[in-house]
Amino acid sequence: MIRILRYIMMAIIVAFAAETAYAQGQVWREIHKVKKKETIFGIARQYGLTIQELIDANPDMNKPDYELKKDTYINIPFAKTATTTTTTVAQPVVVAQPEKKADDRRDPNTVRLGVMLPLHDNNGDGRRMIEYYRGVLMACDSLKKLGYSIDVHAWNTPEDKDIAPVLRDKAAQKCDFIFGPLYSKQMTQLSEFVQKNDIRLVIPFSINAPELLVNRNIFQIYQPQSVFIERVISQFLKQFQGYHPVFIDCNDTTSQKGIFTFGLRRQLELKGVEYSITNLKSSEAQFAKSFSTTKPNVVILNTGRSPELNVTLAKLDGLTTSVRGLQVTLFGYTEWLMYTKYQLDNFYKYNTYIPAAYHYNPLTSRTMRLEQKYRSNFRQDMMTSQPRFALTGFDHTMYFVQGFKRYGKSFTGAPGMVAYEPVQTPLKFDRIGNGGLRNESLVFVHYLPEHRMETINF
Repeated sequence: MIRILRYIMMAIIVAFAAETAYAQGQVWREIHKVKKKETIFGIARQYGLTIQELIDANPDMNKPDYELKKDTYINIPFAKTATTTTTTVAQPVVVAQPEKKADDRRDPNTVRLGVMLPLHDNNGDGRRMIEYYRGVLMACDSLKKLGYSIDVHAWNTPEDKDIAPVLRDKAAQKCDFIFGPLYSKQMTQLSEFVQKNDIRLVIPFSINAPELLVNRNIFQIYQPQSVFIERVISQFLKQFQGYHPVFIDCNDTTSQKGIFTFGLRRQLELKGVEYSITNLKSSEAQFAKSFSTTKPNVVILNTGRSPELNVTLAKLDGLTTSVRGLQVTLFGYTEWLMYTKYQLDNFYKYNTYIPAAYHYNPLTSRTMRLEQKYRSNFRQDMMTSQPRFALTGFDHTMYFVQGFKRYGKSFTGAPGMVAYEPVQTPLKFDRIGNGGLRNESLVFVHYLPEHRMETINF
């Protein structure tokens, strides 16, 4: 009894146990969400573990300020008395798994979700995918409160590992859909696997996946850059009819934006729309001559870099001060979303439009609630990236679980099939020839002069 009390006291003072179950390639039996009034002793007993086994599986429990809190997640290891597990990716991490029926037949009311991503703490890829996976867990938690039954299995599939052992796992073969992979080298095996087992594969990030053209079971979230540019140009021409386009050469030899600016200029020429070209090094007089005083002007830079944007804004400030009534709108690039912390007032001032496949808005109540929930569950903030990986995982899970629950294998992600308003990542799919489905969503983030922001969805 004294020994047990000593363990309990040690557990009370160790750090929180919400770190990922995949650090350094380890594999856990499952992830446990802490309930109110639960104790480390009680959780260990529930899973047939010793207290030390539970602490060893959650290294942060060795910190002196530990406090076991409701709604945090802790790793549940396999008991050492059970069959020893290895650190290969062949073994799944099972999360939120409902009670199995005696004959282990598939429950038609349960959506089975697989995650095959690098879930480890060894590099940036792993840490980003851990955050994405945490967003998946948060979405499952929200959906369960709405009455959904979800069975989640996750496998750590780092870049240097063969995924063949994972694909031999019976749990993988029973999935309705799988999020993954992150690496193009894993696509061939995974594509063949989902086709053979009639599983839907959702590729959540930008990778080379030629299998999309021939495999009808694949959903690809991110559009190739060429497709994205083509769609942006098409919507630009509709949005800015009656405007005078002004292209600014920013003298950035590293820029890749020429693909967009040349393509846009070509389409303007085909439509007979006149435009001007100027240079950041032009004199004030020459710079001013490029702008129309009778039409609203839309300004397009041939770089997305911040230094050149700063110079452009300074020149526009001088121009609009000297030429009263001049109408100027800025048309930017997705990376400009990262500059809003410093450029927000300028974006409002110049009626700025930014094209993107997503929009992270930290000011909405839904975003703030999810960020607070993430902070509460995992004791850290989301990474300051664009987009936010946890919100991406949340949106993907909310969308696909609802779609598969309602339509099963006939779900195609067509507009109107899922009445879900995304927090960050809009989804709307279209079939590519006789192959799979690709997300065609596009938004223009618009900063209006009256200091408000809107998103225009296409």
